[in-house]
Amino acid sequence: MNFEKIEFNYAAGTVEQIPDTNMPEIVFSGHSNVGKSSLINKLARRKKLARVSSQPGKTATINYYKGENFYFVDLPGYGYAKVSKAEKARWADLVEGYLSTSKNIALIIQIIDLRHKPTKDDYDMIRFLYESNAPFVIVLTKKDKLKKTAYEKRINEALDELEEFEGTELIPFSAVSGEGLDDVKEVIEEYINSMED
Repeated sequence: MNFEKIEFNYAAGTVEQIPDTNMPEIVFSGHSNVGKSSLINKLARRKKLARVSSQPGKTATINYYKGENFYFVDLPGYGYAKVSKAEKARWADLVEGYLSTSKNIALIIQIIDLRHKPTKDDYDMIRFLYESNAPFVIVLTKKDKLKKTAYEKRINEALDELEEFEGTELIPFSAVSGEGLDDVKEVIEEYINSMED
């Protein structure tokens, strides 16, 4: 499957603007600044397809990227403290609206920064996905920022921290080295193919 022929297609800022697509959607969800854009760019082998913001909380829309037979859907990052309550509520309504109305979600890639314990927002999101039987995997980013011993320690801790979500696949990933990228590609292809069958 070719992820390189993907282009920015559409941005939805309200629930009413969410399009009814006709292809499988691969959804990227996670905390602000967790590395969603970096993962999308790495998959597409492009540096600036999804803009990597130095200012967390900047993406306030649901961004659609169109591939040959799929969409990547980048949800607004959650949990950024400096955003107003009204803006947080708008984001929550937008994301909730998307998750409840989109009929073509093939897979949700829930992204967590491996260096830290999952936040309350992370747990809330994962619990929602788990309890609603949504198809999802967890990608653990920023792997390259940990030395070998620290990485092994954090992986074991992450397994404990996420043990209540039994059966959920965890994929460690580095946007710098590309380690874990093939695993992410493989799981995306698997879910797209199973939806098309």
